[in-house]
Amino acid sequence: MSANVDVLRTSELIGSTARETAPGALCRTTDWNPENFAREQIRGLVRRVFFASAAPAVRQVVFCAAGPDTDVAHICEQVGRGLALETSADIAILGREAKAVEMGAAPRCARNGTIKSWSAQASTNLWRVPEFGVRAYGEESGTGRYWLSCLAELRREFEYTVIHGPVAGISSEAALIGQLVDGMILVLGAHSTRKATARKIKETLQTAHSRLLGTVLSDRRFPVPEGIYRRL
Repeated sequence: MSANVDVLRTSELIGSTARETAPGALCRTTDWNPENFAREQIRGLVRRVFFASAAPAVRQVVFCAAGPDTDVAHICEQVGRGLALETSADIAILGREAKAVEMGAAPRCARNGTIKSWSAQASTNLWRVPEFGVRAYGEESGTGRYWLSCLAELRREFEYTVIHGPVAGISSEAALIGQLVDGMILVLGAHSTRKATARKIKETLQTAHSRLLGTVLSDRRFPVPEGIYRRL
């Protein structure tokens, strides 16, 4: 898929593996450093999402992939770490595959102890929270009641939460959680998400009154020229 996805303002991000510029690419920059580019994009994304002056304030954000083949966990990790560099406030990365601290089975409910007490602390102000650990008793995962309880627990202990959400293209849960958080970012696969698919997901989320902040383009192999990028 090309980078010209017709959805809101696009924030770009390369994936976890640096690649050589593809033959016939739109732009070939000999001094382009993929790692530096990724860090700059993450820094810009964090500042635009969490520290923009526009109201309402954004404290809880969910990242949802357009399709099942897009790596959202790595993006959430990068955003969480980038956010931790910008503020001293406590931050949680709520991951669908995150592992709890080695303590046997993770507690089923946050009320069994603070979330921080059974989450993995990644740095001074950053915690990785296992998604299954914040389920409240008697509440089925994926329902509105579950997410209301989950997000309330997280908001009490953390100033910011970066959430690895369900796949937007195949799960109605993405639209549900999108209504409850402060904002939602759709992650598109540069070589897997079709433009028509991205537009359809955008329309579905808007119909559900999710606050769609923008998109992230993952696994792009080359920089888009600025003149073209401004028209996306």
